[in-house]
Amino acid sequence: MSDTNGAAIGRALISVSDKTGMVALGRFLAESGIEILSTGGSAAALRDAGVAVADVSDHTGFPEIMDGRVKTLHPTIHGGILARRDDTGHQAAMTAHDIAPIDLVVINLYPFESTVAAGADFDTCIENIDIGGPALIRAAAKNHAFVTVVTDAGDYETIIAEMKANGGATTAELRRRLAGAAYARTAAYDAAISAWFAGQTKQDFPGRVTISGTVADTLRYGENPHQKAAFYRTGDARPGVATASQIQGKELSYNNLNDTDAAFELVAEFDQPAVAIIKHANPCGVAQGATLAEAYPLALRCDPVSAFGGIIAVNRPLDAATAAFVTELFAEVVIAPAIDADARIILAAKKNLRVLETGAMPDPKTIALNLRMIAGGFLMQTRDAVIIDPDMLRVVTKRQPDERELSDLIFAFTVAKHVKSNAIVYARDGATVGIGAGQMSRVDSSRIAARKSADAAEAAGLSEPLAKGSVVASDAFFPFADGLLAAADSGATAVIQPGGSIRDDEVIAAADEAGLAMVFTGIRHFRH
Repeated sequence: MSDTNGAAIGRALISVSDKTGMVALGRFLAESGIEILSTGGSAAALRDAGVAVADVSDHTGFPEIMDGRVKTLHPTIHGGILARRDDTGHQAAMTAHDIAPIDLVVINLYPFESTVAAGADFDTCIENIDIGGPALIRAAAKNHAFVTVVTDAGDYETIIAEMKANGGATTAELRRRLAGAAYARTAAYDAAISAWFAGQTKQDFPGRVTISGTVADTLRYGENPHQKAAFYRTGDARPGVATASQIQGKELSYNNLNDTDAAFELVAEFDQPAVAIIKHANPCGVAQGATLAEAYPLALRCDPVSAFGGIIAVNRPLDAATAAFVTELFAEVVIAPAIDADARIILAAKKNLRVLETGAMPDPKTIALNLRMIAGGFLMQTRDAVIIDPDMLRVVTKRQPDERELSDLIFAFTVAKHVKSNAIVYARDGATVGIGAGQMSRVDSSRIAARKSADAAEAAGLSEPLAKGSVVASDAFFPFADGLLAAADSGATAVIQPGGSIRDDEVIAAADEAGLAMVFTGIRHFRH
């Protein structure tokens, strides 16, 4: 590449859908003696602000046609952008065809993404697919040795500052950075269109997939201090960590973001006021109640030791009474759909506590795609959006669960969906009383959950383990009766599991012998 640090800007093309900051940039260019070419609404807005512009159609000698679909797709425009200034052949072609150089291209695209997000019909979405804009951006970015391309209004001030500092020119370093950003923008735009078309044609997994995101924050580090990390937003409007406003507290870390997302998605499962406390993406305790203030102590009781330094999520506006409970525990993050004024005052006493407000709760029934990177590729699947209800359950034992057990069984199985496999959850009266997560053996998970229950009872000053009289949920079938019997030995009276083992009959017989009620869901909730 030639040394092009001194490539001054003499002519600019401005054609933007989002006109934020456009007039200020246009004024600066005009005052700097730079000719401005423009189209349609951009030209009208600049003229209204007193900025002199030339219409692209006058520059090309060819009118806009087909309702504006064809206006910048012309050799005079693309030749002016793509011509190398250090190539005699290119210069001769420009002279022969009366093509003037275009040194600055300021483009942003038709608002396809926001049009789709607004629920527009098919034809409206199609009309908001930009054609000329991406072509101009890509041409300018390719020829960034000589041409400056700008696709983000946030870069206008940088352009102005560079031109002031360099006699009307931009530096090669800036042009290269802007070129990379330009290609990233067109890639993201095409990815959004491709994803929309896949949805329109009912393709769950199209033959080629592109994932795009916009950097929201560069994080201090990743899961560990030696790892680099950043947080990207995809544009999905699902309420949660990515859409939340941070009310107070330190910056969010990689682990904070991951754990907070897990907590909020869990608590969104429940219709009643609910609280979830998460540590390392696993629940320490979850509870429902008539109010958040009623549910919070029950959630904390399940495992108060692990809750220290955890994430607290609620599915109702956070009130003062619950906020007062929260401040008694050292927590990393609190996330809620809303936080009332009195609660904010109470939480402010914990200045390092990160407090997030989302404005709404996510719908747990929404079907979306999740992906996970592996070496050389990624795995993609639909999110686990199954909601268990009584009609899905099949009682397989002699004893039927009573009404209280049935309610707790559904609650426990819902929590188990958010616990790393192998997962065992004990629950009673709408609250977890023991959770065993992430063990290679389901029996070990059951024993850990029982031990947690005993520890919690001791911490609460109770004489009996909390698991006594509880129900137990398993995220997958019991391959042998030993895991189920471990639950019975801990005091559980009813069991919920998917079923489907070749030893189901053996497990059912063991449940009958122990006097347990057991239901099968037919649904497995592995979470790795």
